[in-house]
Amino acid sequence: MIALPGLTLATGRAEEARDILRTFADFFDRGMLPNRFPEAGEEPEYNTVDATLWYFEALRVYLEATADQELLAELFPVLEDSIGWHETGTRYGIRLDAGDGLLRAGEPGVQLTWMDAKVGDWVVTPRIGKPVEVNALWYNALCCMIHFAGQLGVDDTRYRQLAERARAGFQRFWRGDRGYLFDVIDGPQGNDASLRPNQLLAVSLPHSPLAKSRQKGVVDVCAKKLLTSYGLRSLEAGNPDYRGHYGGDQQRRDAAYHQGTVWSWLMGPFVIAHYRIYRDAELARSFLIPFRHHLRRHGLGSISEIFDGDVPFIPRGTIAQAWGVAEVLRAWWFLRAAEGGSNIGVGSRADDGEGGTG
Repeated sequence: MIALPGLTLATGRAEEARDILRTFADFFDRGMLPNRFPEAGEEPEYNTVDATLWYFEALRVYLEATADQELLAELFPVLEDSIGWHETGTRYGIRLDAGDGLLRAGEPGVQLTWMDAKVGDWVVTPRIGKPVEVNALWYNALCCMIHFAGQLGVDDTRYRQLAERARAGFQRFWRGDRGYLFDVIDGPQGNDASLRPNQLLAVSLPHSPLAKSRQKGVVDVCAKKLLTSYGLRSLEAGNPDYRGHYGGDQQRRDAAYHQGTVWSWLMGPFVIAHYRIYRDAELARSFLIPFRHHLRRHGLGSISEIFDGDVPFIPRGTIAQAWGVAEVLRAWWFLRAAEGGSNIGVGSRADDGEGGTG
């Protein structure tokens, strides 16, 4: 779902996007999408909290590019059901907290976010509680539902109420003493103040629950502490758990996978977040320039999955990674649309967290 806009819509293949969205809709179960499609005869695996929420955003971008009201009408009941399951509770402790309007998720021994490295019974970054990007995606999905309902002439009161509660509750993530967002709140050990790039989604997604001043704080601290030539570090270098080199046996590699390793896909959210704050397309595009050189130096013509967190940022992992390729394409597409005055890929509105849930 992260890769869909960049690989299909940015490349002019809307029909393929439509087919993918319809196919994935058939696999919703208890309001969730699987994170792994099995081989013939096997059951899908549903240990993911964010894949479902990314579906709402992928559909939003598709609809902006195509105005395909027929597909929206077909899929809207699936989306309604998914929101209901998140409210009442589904697998792995994924459930709305009525107290603050945020989603909580997680059980011991299960990895549910994109930071999903696991070695045997060891979950490297369990992130049990309320992860920041999950709740940015939750708020964005609710705002998408408001927009979808409006397009179909459906009452949107329920989604407005949920979105407003989520927006208000999201302010709990703000760490005023450091000027950025907690990575997870209400976890088994309290709030996790590790500086990670997940918070960028609270700015890069078209509907932000944050005021502009706080959005700027997020972008600036990520630029200062996490940005590299080929993506963002998954953990700041000053953290005791930071691993700047991805290598060794499986345990050592997985221990570093989300503990400092640079991920190329994160350049997309960073570039878009940076543009939303500074409104300088040329400057935002400059962050993509190093990939021109990378395309000729490693997996020829493509983009690597990950890079070392330490200089010289040696490429690691797969030599051609779908979401890394997709997010660089999407960021480029986004900036072209922004410069040309088009809403395609940009979002019908970029909220500032102060004006409600339009």
